[in-house]
Amino acid sequence: MSQFVIKEHEIEPLPGLPGVPPAGEVILWQGRPSSALVARHLLKVRWIVGYFLILAGWAVIAGVNDGQPAGGILFSVAVLTALSGVLIGMIELFAWSVERTTLYTITTERIVMRFGVAISMTLNLPFRQINSVALARIGGKTGMIAIGLLPEQRISWLIQWPHVRGFRFSRPEPSLIYLPDAEKVASVLSAAIGQYRGARAEQPRIIVQDTATGALPPSVVAAE
Repeated sequence: MSQFVIKEHEIEPLPGLPGVPPAGEVILWQGRPSSALVARHLLKVRWIVGYFLILAGWAVIAGVNDGQPAGGILFSVAVLTALSGVLIGMIELFAWSVERTTLYTITTERIVMRFGVAISMTLNLPFRQINSVALARIGGKTGMIAIGLLPEQRISWLIQWPHVRGFRFSRPEPSLIYLPDAEKVASVLSAAIGQYRGARAEQPRIIVQDTATGALPPSVVAAE
């Protein structure tokens, strides 16, 4: 799969694309993951906030039971508050960086994923290399779209993270993560792949499977 990965895109002829699209190829949709969804669901910022609240409460209760002065208790709470503020700030900064450095593109021929907080990369996924597509709802219209590749196509889970389906290490699946309008994106992608495969009778058409659960389904069946 290395031939589809480009490590530099400082100069983009069009935002999110490594080159000018060939004649006849049309951009259908472009978008980014939501930093709020990344922080909440991927980085578990709410759990971390709750953890530090429990620690602060425990420090107050333990201090009172041990007969510590109010100043000592307040100092302990202040230290925990400062630590939590630094950690949460780092999480929010990373989530914001993921949003700002990521741009997903769907055209009439392919999916292009430009991403990379530390190292900028572009993953080019022609429809002919896609075996399955799965939509997982997070809540409301938000969700993620996992892309199953043909067996001969391989990517690195570590390099692709966090834009990859979780815990699929042996067969990593690139994913459009934490989209605020996942339903719309799934509809656009389903129509684009259906039209692309429909124009090529030798290739099966792809059905985008929808699930209301937080976990992505195992696969999407290709239908003739």
